[in-house]
Amino acid sequence: MATTASAPLQLATASRQLASSAAGGGGPLAGGSGGGVATGRGRGRTQRRVAARSVASDRDVQGPVSPQEGLSSVLNSIDSSAIASNIKHHAEFTPLFSPEHFSPLKAYYATAKSVLDALLINWNATYEYYNKMNVKQAYYLSMEFLQGRALTNAIGNLELTGEYAEALKQLGQNLEDVASQEPDAALGNGGLGRLASCFLDSLATLNYPAWGYGLRYKYGLFKQLITKDGQEEIAENWLEMGYPWEMVRNDVSYPVKFYGKVVEGTDGRKHWIGGENIKAVAHDVPIPGYKTRTTNNLRLWSTTVPAKDFDLGAFNTGDHTKAYEAHLNAEKICHVLYPGDESPEGKILRLKQQYTLCSASLQDIIARFESRAGDSLNWEDFPSKVAVQMNDTHPTLCIPELMRILIDFKGLSWDEAWSITERTVAYTNHTVLPEALEKWSLDIMQKLLPRHVEIIEQIDEELINKIVSKYGTADTALLKNKLKEMRILDNVDLPASIAQLFVKPKETKESPAKSKKKLLVKSLETEAEETTELEEEETDVLSEIEEEKIESKEVEEEDSEDELDPFVKSDPKLPRVVRMANLCVVGGHSVNGVAEIHSEIVKQDVFNSFYEMWPTKFQNKTNGVTPRRWIRFCNPELSTILSKWIGSDDWVLNTDKLVELKKFADNEDLHSEWRAAKRANKMKVVSLIREKTGYIVSPDAMFDVQVKRIHEYKRQLLNILGIVYRYKKMKEMSAEERVKNFVPRVCIFGGKAFATYIQAKRIVKFITDVAATVNHDSDIGDLLKVVFVPDYNVSVAEALIPASELSQHISTAGMEASGTSNMKFAMNGCILIGTLDGANVEIREEVGEENFFLFGAEAHEIVGLRKERAEGKFVPDPRFEEVKGFVRSGVFGTYNYDELMGSLEGNEGYGRADYFLVGKDFPSYIECQQKVDEAYRDQKMELSSNWGTIDSELCLYTFKIDDIFFFLFGTAYPWIFCVISLYSSTHAMSAYSYLQLWTKMSILNTACSSKFSSDRTIHEYAKDIWNIGPVVLP
Repeated sequence: MATTASAPLQLATASRQLASSAAGGGGPLAGGSGGGVATGRGRGRTQRRVAARSVASDRDVQGPVSPQEGLSSVLNSIDSSAIASNIKHHAEFTPLFSPEHFSPLKAYYATAKSVLDALLINWNATYEYYNKMNVKQAYYLSMEFLQGRALTNAIGNLELTGEYAEALKQLGQNLEDVASQEPDAALGNGGLGRLASCFLDSLATLNYPAWGYGLRYKYGLFKQLITKDGQEEIAENWLEMGYPWEMVRNDVSYPVKFYGKVVEGTDGRKHWIGGENIKAVAHDVPIPGYKTRTTNNLRLWSTTVPAKDFDLGAFNTGDHTKAYEAHLNAEKICHVLYPGDESPEGKILRLKQQYTLCSASLQDIIARFESRAGDSLNWEDFPSKVAVQMNDTHPTLCIPELMRILIDFKGLSWDEAWSITERTVAYTNHTVLPEALEKWSLDIMQKLLPRHVEIIEQIDEELINKIVSKYGTADTALLKNKLKEMRILDNVDLPASIAQLFVKPKETKESPAKSKKKLLVKSLETEAEETTELEEEETDVLSEIEEEKIESKEVEEEDSEDELDPFVKSDPKLPRVVRMANLCVVGGHSVNGVAEIHSEIVKQDVFNSFYEMWPTKFQNKTNGVTPRRWIRFCNPELSTILSKWIGSDDWVLNTDKLVELKKFADNEDLHSEWRAAKRANKMKVVSLIREKTGYIVSPDAMFDVQVKRIHEYKRQLLNILGIVYRYKKMKEMSAEERVKNFVPRVCIFGGKAFATYIQAKRIVKFITDVAATVNHDSDIGDLLKVVFVPDYNVSVAEALIPASELSQHISTAGMEASGTSNMKFAMNGCILIGTLDGANVEIREEVGEENFFLFGAEAHEIVGLRKERAEGKFVPDPRFEEVKGFVRSGVFGTYNYDELMGSLEGNEGYGRADYFLVGKDFPSYIECQQKVDEAYRDQKMELSSNWGTIDSELCLYTFKIDDIFFFLFGTAYPWIFCVISLYSSTHAMSAYSYLQLWTKMSILNTACSSKFSSDRTIHEYAKDIWNIGPVVLP
């Protein structure tokens, strides 16, 4: 045993020694001092003796080795035998499993630890080199990072896939089976988190100095179950067996405070005291680049409190709940992604999550800045060394938190701190939906973060002054509208000095006493001849008037006062809120949208007044996805074809090379290979569907896919109603008519509905009910299948996307910021059907109008269409009424769908009036789907009954042209047409040309997708927003 344990394993031992040398004690793997800030100790120790033995060759390697030389030596000499020995070492000595069996799960964890050994070298070397060069670094803060599985991505980026596959084979395992044991890291939900992860991959691959910051959610969003009642949610279990890719930094932690109060000290500074204190602890995950040594860091925060906060006294008296209360309050912050916020407690928990991310990350960033600056610390240099990107509004509290630290702890003035903050922070907007532009209760924030509210109030007041300065006071109606739209604090009193600008002069009312006096004087003038008694009465009345003078004067003064416009005061009936998106725009130096159409909506609608004030702040950065994960690794069949026809695999790093495929778009051999790769991927999905749902589907059918978060604006409801219409029409036809009129389809859905989003959950239930009916209808058979894949995640996407032939991106125009799944589908040769929304617009421009199925209203029409509906002028298409009636007939079960169908009816009211225009776009949608059938049907003729492939032997094709059958004979190449007449020949050639249409469209989608690489997006962020450059390790 001793001999085995001490056997020098090249991959493990050498990598750890080199990592220690590279980091010099200050890298992310070695931790740091006082809060985890790297001090750079030991930087001078650039060499150390490394003794390592190759397990394969058993030769000793000794001598002074630099980290760079050691890395080359280790990685260049790694072979499958060395890797197998290293995996076996971890299986035996990494204490995660019992030693009895080497199961695929155990093999996965051992393999992951083996890969981590290889990553350690580059990981620490990257960090140390950034420290040494003291370069400007970008920090990407996001509430989500949807990483997916790490194993295949890591060994792919290290270019060791073949070696690991062979090593596992030597150990009796299969790489694909082992990789499938890895649970997806439950750190995100949808496009926001997937985009963030693509960005991290591109940043590392392109050698940009950057880190990601997020939270380490113990239970993720939720694991989705599909039952007879629809969607059910249970907690994710991704951490139950441990996460082999992370390294906990117990020495890297920061205090985070909630509640308490703010006092002013004798030093004149504000002090936030008392309250609840927790500790944020760092967990680091390596992000390796492709074909580069750069390995960046994703730092995730968990939350806890010290052991001393456990109330041992309460525990021993039996009050166990009270004893653990402090720990529970701290740890639950990182329990669940997006906890339900219907209750005040839920709102507080979400706000705690956001502040924890911002506070811990900024403390870490500042500590690193101070450490790197050393004795030459100058806070004016901070924006030239640090770029903070807020991914959506969740990290908005970065702005007041950075101000707080700079003013309260670093002693800077307000103006100095504001200048630094504004030049450091930038904001990416991801939505135009009002509910997603976060608004936090001012009362909750005041209670939870009192010091931050003070700072936000001052930012708001300065903004008000800027607005008044820009628009002046001459047009108070304009000024009023601008203040209403732009203020950070909504329904909060205006400052007194500004409130005086909004007064309404009041008409002066004559007091009763004054009127009485006038009448009396008139009476005295006309009655001068009256008796002495009347004169005495006059004197009495005049005395009474004199007594009323003071009262009359007070009434006149009160009535003559100007009246304030009600808008300057808060309405007690409405909540006071902090508009986080407005704070982002005001506090950052850049605001970007994520697609061209979205960025225009941001400028012209969502933030138009801000755009008028600061036009240079606003720009577009169209999203992108990494071609490594989304072609190279998830679609090896297509990847091989691309490299063959392009002539190299350079396209993986330079997607502009994909355009070279265009010149082969009509090549028969490419078409044959292309279709074979697609079919191979479809066969994998057939197995996946059977495993997850029990349904059996045909690989010969078109795979029609819509996978994304379930939301009304994404219009899964439009898709399923189109399927219901298709099913109804099939049922009305004979078997022969069905085959003639419809292309076989497998309609695949996937995505999660938020647990509290009732309408979205109704849609999931509806889809599954339709599936249960259609899939068991023997009359329909394989002509139509409907599948809802449960618990959609990155790994499921990596299977579905390569197999997809039609993908639906059918959101209401103007409501999808960009989308990224549309890019992944296009890259993999899937043809899109969609509206002119988000990145669809640019995808259609790139791939060509003829290679995109377009339908629906456009963004500029939406407001008018909703107005038309509200005025009762909308007339629904009879086909839409027909399909709703069919749903209500009970054909899909006993569930009452009145609420769901009712949302599509009426002209006004919450949850009514078809706000997302399903009914308006329905006719255009089903007509567009007919065009899809026509395009696919002609390809299907070639593939039907597995007769025709371009490389087949002599085979028979039958075409019916004007009721005359022509027989076409041909071999693989060249095609030989037997024709009866010139007329027949012309039609036969035309038919052959049309047979290639779908495959050609597919090829052109891939060939023209280069713009949608996240590499292009990151280059733009680096140049236009962060002002950082690549840093290549020597």
